[in-house]
Amino acid sequence: MDKKNIAVLFGGQSSEHEVSLVSASTIISNINKEKYNVIPIGITKKGKWLTYDGDVENIKNGSWEKDGIPAVISPDATQKCIIKINEGKAEIIPVDIVFPVLHGAWGEDGTIQGLLELAQIPYVGCGVLASAVSMDKYYTKIIAEDFGITQARYIYVFEEEMPQIDKILDFSEKNLGYPVFVKPANAGSSVGITKAKDRESLIKAIDLALKHDRKVLIEEAIVGRELECAVLGDKENVIASSVGEIIAGAEFYDYDAKYNNDDSRTIVNTELPEGKKEELQELAKKVFKAVDGSGLARVDFFMEEGTNRIIFNEINTMPGFTPISMYPMLMENSGIAIKDLIEKMIDIALNKKASVKFREEV
Repeated sequence: MDKKNIAVLFGGQSSEHEVSLVSASTIISNINKEKYNVIPIGITKKGKWLTYDGDVENIKNGSWEKDGIPAVISPDATQKCIIKINEGKAEIIPVDIVFPVLHGAWGEDGTIQGLLELAQIPYVGCGVLASAVSMDKYYTKIIAEDFGITQARYIYVFEEEMPQIDKILDFSEKNLGYPVFVKPANAGSSVGITKAKDRESLIKAIDLALKHDRKVLIEEAIVGRELECAVLGDKENVIASSVGEIIAGAEFYDYDAKYNNDDSRTIVNTELPEGKKEELQELAKKVFKAVDGSGLARVDFFMEEGTNRIIFNEINTMPGFTPISMYPMLMENSGIAIKDLIEKMIDIALNKKASVKFREEV
């Protein structure tokens, strides 16, 4: 059987560049090399694309860049290839599928997915629409609201509304009170999120969030447990994992608590009141289908203290694959080891493309 060429994209220009490097090294190390020729393509923080053919460990530490050779994925659907520029000469490398292990902006937000749609190359993960609306927490909330999914009360602020900041603050205080969480609409790994407890800290939190996006969400603070569920599948068949719980080592699970605080813990099969595991799993699948998801996602919830209400928080369409990432741990706890998980994700991507072709032929 001829091997297929699979390009693994990593790095990127977002604030989650380093997380992507670690995720990609996990993916590359666990792809079935008997079935696939792996072609790593890194994107630097400045946006330069480079193929890399060295030790996977060097991807983690960032030293891969010095050995990279310029290359791009062609958007030409008749080529379906990588164009590698080596010593002034162009080399055409056919590519059968792409695994975009990119987190955050310019990778998880529909941009890379759009390029791959133009090229008509199958790719792992959600499509353009699902990637874009799931990355943008404002639009995720609009969709969740339309589908009747319970979520925290919120208001939004656009950068151009800042001259009316006093009115916005008054409205927030009247409708949400304190404390509140302030989030950039487009950012991952809890980057730019602040908990505000009074008017002064709310102003500072909005200013910080605006450094990451022109749209900002102000949400009521939910007191309760932070729960997560992994989903895998296509539009016809979606499975949900066991339910995990985040025990934050700080006041809330921000970027530092997630990656740098040894006191933060994750539980991959947490104890829940009767019926709540099944309720959360069904909600995770409902959210995934609501955004038109395919491939994979991690869906995050709160379980409110005192009421045990399950409250949707957000969906992540390309969750991390680091040693501390919840998605692969939840799937492994549910009986799908990392190598099998990667194989299933690739199969879903290839079958998704095949089903599109079938519909076109009919």
